[in-house]
Amino acid sequence: MIGPPSVSEVMQTSVETVAPTATVTEAARLLHERDVGSVVVVDDGITGIVTESDVVSLVATGGDPDETSVEVVMSTPVHTVDAGESVVVAAQRLRDHRIKKLPVTDDDELAGIVTTTDLAHFLPHVRWHHPESTGDDDRVRRTERRDTAYENADWEFEYVGHEDAIDVGDVLRFSKTLDETEVEAFADASGDTNRLHLDDEYAAGTRFGRRIVHGTLVAGTISAALARLPGLVIYLSQEVSYLGPVDIGDRVTAECEVVEDIGNERYRLSTAVTDGEGETVVDGEAVVLADPIPETA
Repeated sequence: MIGPPSVSEVMQTSVETVAPTATVTEAARLLHERDVGSVVVVDDGITGIVTESDVVSLVATGGDPDETSVEVVMSTPVHTVDAGESVVVAAQRLRDHRIKKLPVTDDDELAGIVTTTDLAHFLPHVRWHHPESTGDDDRVRRTERRDTAYENADWEFEYVGHEDAIDVGDVLRFSKTLDETEVEAFADASGDTNRLHLDDEYAAGTRFGRRIVHGTLVAGTISAALARLPGLVIYLSQEVSYLGPVDIGDRVTAECEVVEDIGNERYRLSTAVTDGEGETVVDGEAVVLADPIPETA
């Protein structure tokens, strides 16, 4: 079965470590000589992590790195991830705790370290943190789009955000069923007539064991969601990681969250699609331009 790689496949196995009693100067020397961004503090287990910013903060506030032990400046508690977990789990942990590095454990022993840079090769969106809630009281919840050409009874849409303009923290979801008719129509419209999507006997011999929906058709629900943002939304870029297959007839949900206003009516969004069981099958990020809705007769 295809799916995201495990942390063990992408982690760095060489990890610099120091004891809690080591001086900050010793840790800084390791950071410099080994050209790494962090050292893990170990003492009968992982007890902390020291980064370049910790060293800089000590010096900037008048501390003496020769006389200060790393246990004074290290970050603790340390968030870790098991080597057998998927990169999606690691990315979620990095986002949840707003950190850039995760020590990796195997049977509770330090086995490596994984960073946002390591994961970005598989999940481009991990470079961007989700915003904290702004606490705005002028957000609305809408389940109807006023200016799409048409809607379908099978489609479901929810937008939680501002009424007339996009803002950081706005979230939208769009759900639909990807059935046999949709798969065949997409194959004809796109020219992607790969037998994996159209031929039961052929697909049975593949790693999937059955026909599956085109990945691009699944990701297309992200575009459908973005079309329901306020304004005339124009795609500027989309990065996508395909994490798992979708069965024909499954109902998928695209969820997009505005994570950054990058100026000039341009916005960066995290984008994801989940299948009927709530598993993430597509992940990534998009940049859109939001123009005013044109006046029509």
